[in-house]
Amino acid sequence: MDVLIIILTLLCPPLGVFMKRGLGTDFFINLLLTILFFVPGLIHGIYLLMKDS
Repeated sequence: MDVLIIILTLLCPPLGVFMKRGLGTDFFINLLLTILFFVPGLIHGIYLLMKDS
């Protein structure tokens, strides 16, 4: 399951964050970062996934 979430995060960072953390503050921060610039959203998403593991 974690591999699927990591792949989703690489393709669409907010989706991976939503699957792992739910619809909270982290999701909206990641969504904003991804809309403004893709790479910071990607880094934030991967960081959140690795922090929970």
